[in-house]
Amino acid sequence: MKPVLTLALAATLAMVGAAHAHGPVRQKVELKRTLDATPDEVWAAIGKFDDMGWHPVVARTEMTADSASATEPEKSTRVLHLKADAGDPTITEQLMKWQPERRCYGYRITAVDVAVLPVSNYSSTLCVNDQGGKAEVVWKGGFYRGFPNNDPPAELNDEAAVKAVTGVYQAGLDALADRFGAAE
Repeated sequence: MKPVLTLALAATLAMVGAAHAHGPVRQKVELKRTLDATPDEVWAAIGKFDDMGWHPVVARTEMTADSASATEPEKSTRVLHLKADAGDPTITEQLMKWQPERRCYGYRITAVDVAVLPVSNYSSTLCVNDQGGKAEVVWKGGFYRGFPNNDPPAELNDEAAVKAVTGVYQAGLDALADRFGAAE
């Protein structure tokens, strides 16, 4: 009987140890803003993957030379050059889903310095929905923190990643509210 009890205890301890040894958990952020404009008006402003100029932190959008044509937009890759006091921080993103009839696209980050955006394995969707003739912009993303192992430094932990992504989304939605007005 004693060997069975020992085996059961060892198995329980192994499971508890494994539970504490796991890596980061996928984080999610979703923000929405209803604007005082039609969905088509807002989509005309934000629905071009090759132009992120509507976002206040983007200085310019550059399409890579190997980006797809208009007939295959899902293979398009853009480089966002961010406004900064020094250097030329960039984020490279690839279009993964293109649904202009639904006023929606999905993309993923393929390259970013975690000092610029403290995330990894990031994917997102940006959609404009019709809410009774008003545009509801829904921006949501899923990602892991910038530090993949246990015990991350504060600037690369889950909270830093969520705060940074929330800040990016909020700045974009605030800029759209300034441009089109926020619906009541």
